[in-house]
Amino acid sequence: LRRASALPLSRRLHKPPASRAAMGKQKKGKTKAFAAVKRMISPKDARIKKPAPNPNQLPKLERQRKDAEVRNVAQTPASLFFSHNMSLGPPYHVLIDTNFINFSIQNKLDIMKSLMDCLYAKVVPCVTEAVMAELEKLGPKYRVALRLAKDPRFERLPAMRQGNEYADDDLVERVTAHRIYIVATCDRDLKRRLRKIPGVPLISIKERKYQVERMPEGQFG
Repeated sequence: LRRASALPLSRRLHKPPASRAAMGKQKKGKTKAFAAVKRMISPKDARIKKPAPNPNQLPKLERQRKDAEVRNVAQTPASLFFSHNMSLGPPYHVLIDTNFINFSIQNKLDIMKSLMDCLYAKVVPCVTEAVMAELEKLGPKYRVALRLAKDPRFERLPAMRQGNEYADDDLVERVTAHRIYIVATCDRDLKRRLRKIPGVPLISIKERKYQVERMPEGQFG
């Protein structure tokens, strides 16, 4: 007892170091706890069923979704002064639709002569590949219209996009990109779509003669 009490206080308070095996066990236990945390399912997991949205909040959520969408505003052509298209001038390039050729034949109207009488200037009729494809699909009943569309005086235009055989979409896409055309059509749906594009005049058939619509004032002067 005397010898134990004779030891210095620092040596009496000093504890022997833990064995390496004990330290390894402690680390292993910590690793297991850490791995268990990592195995927790993510809140964005597809297996988690999301609660049904409140029906009263649906209009608000729809407005927020529309506000977050990226809006693409088309650039206004430099040739437009408000709705006045300054790039239109003789000789006028007229895009002809499929039904316009058919109605011209039914009303016994010569396309070249009637267009010149309507616009009081030289006219270059233009037929797209999509219109030609539609006339060919209509069969022998419309062979006269197909023969008329193959007139060498008519200018043939390629499709705006390869594989696009729908004439209405091709015409709308062409006049949107190039505001130098007048569109001749009798299709109501197509005219409704074209009226939303500023600076694109329309020609239709009324009372057995051609009638121009939305032509800028002063073009005939």
